[in-house]
Amino acid sequence: MSADSVAKPPMTLSLAAFAENAAASRGRLYHEAESSTRTPFARDRDRVIHCTAFRRLKGKTQVFVADEGDYFRTRLTHSLEVAQVARSLAHTLGADQDLAETIALSHDLGHSPFGHAGEDELHKMMEPWGGFDHNVQTFRIVTRLEHRYPAFEGLNLTWETLEGIIKHNGPVAHKLGKPAWKSVADFSDEWDLRLETYASLEAQIAAIADDIAYNNHDVDDGLRAGLFTLDELRDIPLIGPAIREVEKDWPLIDTRLLRLEAIRRVIGFMIRDVCQETEARLRADGIETTEDVRHAQRQMVQFSHAVNEDLSRLRAFLYAKMYKHFMVNRTRSQAKRVLGQMFTLFMEEPEVLPPGWFGRVCTKDTEAQRARVVCDYIAGMTDSFAISQHKALFSL
Repeated sequence: MSADSVAKPPMTLSLAAFAENAAASRGRLYHEAESSTRTPFARDRDRVIHCTAFRRLKGKTQVFVADEGDYFRTRLTHSLEVAQVARSLAHTLGADQDLAETIALSHDLGHSPFGHAGEDELHKMMEPWGGFDHNVQTFRIVTRLEHRYPAFEGLNLTWETLEGIIKHNGPVAHKLGKPAWKSVADFSDEWDLRLETYASLEAQIAAIADDIAYNNHDVDDGLRAGLFTLDELRDIPLIGPAIREVEKDWPLIDTRLLRLEAIRRVIGFMIRDVCQETEARLRADGIETTEDVRHAQRQMVQFSHAVNEDLSRLRAFLYAKMYKHFMVNRTRSQAKRVLGQMFTLFMEEPEVLPPGWFGRVCTKDTEAQRARVVCDYIAGMTDSFAISQHKALFSL
């Protein structure tokens, strides 16, 4: 895989006709005077960066528990990497960089502590009352749970940002019958997010930037954790050819720089592939406006078929060698016990909750509503806070 194996798309400085235009935004649910120094989408980005849920991402894990080492990614560092890739893609494709970046920075706000293990456990505990979905939790955070402004709940983000947050992976109208999605359905009844269509090009860019970032940094983290070696990666698509290419260019390179340079080249290759495939789809489908993007019959922002095939093999390797490694399994097992036991205790003895959260539970009329409050409290915890609270509650 050489750097020239995929032609570089032309660099674009101006917005394309199919990009979202901040000047034509549909606005905010609650009217506010416009900023004199920022576009509406840039203002959304700043609100996300300053919110409590975003700061907490520094203490939430990707694969490893967040305090296992300073070198492993957290949800915060991951979100920053996704935002950087999203801006690069948006710049090249002529999309709005601020909107793509905002959706990228927002996409993991609703994740629970302990990564997907925590999400699985919260979904299990919440199953009698609608389950738990981190995408819905992100939406609830930005529309209800963040309390930073006297005039409204949430962050009062623009329509385009909210649409992108909840639809970046595609239409979601088919999910609205699920109890966990009730808050999204209720919000869309008040302010139609057109949940049956695709989202903007910027939202699709944020979604694929997530794929590019996590696949590459999981390779990086897995190597540094010693879960697999560079030699084991030599026959794996994408990363294997990059390793061999770097060794050819730098025969005496040390292992650390070999790892970093190979991953850097894979990220660049994947970005170029997405740009080339997306531009081909835009041309083939006659996409000229933002409405054309929403009413298309497929996602516009995508990898080529060949790279998708290679990614499937890379993900299979990571699944076997990393996500199901016995040390990771032990962490997952411990995480499930920590969250499951706390959830059960808070439901049975809500008086042990902090006063503010106990007060919220007391205002709820049904068990389902009380369970959702408990879920919100646990989902907002960092890894270390969850561990310390579990210890305080269950250790004499």
